[in-house]
Amino acid sequence: MEPAHNVSEFVFLGLTQDQKTEQTCFVLFSLFYAAIVFGNLLIIITIKRSPSLIYPMYFFLSYLSFVDICYSTSIVPKMITDFLVERKTISFSCCMTQLFFCHFLGGTEVFLLTVMAYDRYIAICKPLHYMAIMTGRVCGWMVLGSWTGGFVHSIIQTLLTTQLPFCGPNEIDHYFCDVHPLLKLACTDTYIIGLMVVANTGMISLTCFVVLVTSYVVILVSLRGQTSEGRLKALSTCASHITVVIIFFGPCMFTYLRPSTTFSEDKTVSVFYTVFTPMLNPLIYTLRNEEVKTSMRKVWNRKVDLGDK
Repeated sequence: MEPAHNVSEFVFLGLTQDQKTEQTCFVLFSLFYAAIVFGNLLIIITIKRSPSLIYPMYFFLSYLSFVDICYSTSIVPKMITDFLVERKTISFSCCMTQLFFCHFLGGTEVFLLTVMAYDRYIAICKPLHYMAIMTGRVCGWMVLGSWTGGFVHSIIQTLLTTQLPFCGPNEIDHYFCDVHPLLKLACTDTYIIGLMVVANTGMISLTCFVVLVTSYVVILVSLRGQTSEGRLKALSTCASHITVVIIFFGPCMFTYLRPSTTFSEDKTVSVFYTVFTPMLNPLIYTLRNEEVKTSMRKVWNRKVDLGDK
């Protein structure tokens, strides 16, 4: 039987109901979104146009930046426009579409970050075999696997949610369509579905996080036998990735690694992985990486020279 959907649209309560605060948020989040798009596009253009950035690490980084742009675009523009209206509505079909792309792109990012940790493990622990192992073909399959993993994860989440009956109320205490707030609105017992959501989203986040932590522990142990200069160089390349992993996986596990309950802090925590992490990624990966900064300057100077001509 088809689920009973008496709800044709949902109403977001948003980050805040205060009008003055919403006006401030509109300006701030508009700037944040512009920074996300500009910063990540700059990373992509720099990597694509710089012959020196041909290593697998930068190949994965360019895809991470692309995913960050798409991920934020699936959530932030709607949130920004909602700051300007009193009644923040979204149709049922658009809500499910947003839910799908949110988890599709978020899941892809989780798998990409795990792949990037594996790349660093091979580069530091097996440097002599690095180029033989991390060939272009292997890197391509890893990226494809990340997209596939994100798609499978998301389609499960979306199917679980769309099969639920929504009879009302229709107010979502959030600023985008996510699983836990929607489960709260379903007019049926969602305990089993909630456990399946935890098994899907929560366990994926936890498993990938454990794999990431384990890989970096192995890397740190292996660095003991290297020179101080080699240790510093290896740590500098890993530090950026570790920072991104912490600020992305921490909020994700807080949100999804629990039964289908919602907390008042959920909306604030969600801002970290939907807005701040995609915005900070370009800064984190460039400020600590001299190769990327040098390549950016060369690309920029090349554009300036062409403009002068």
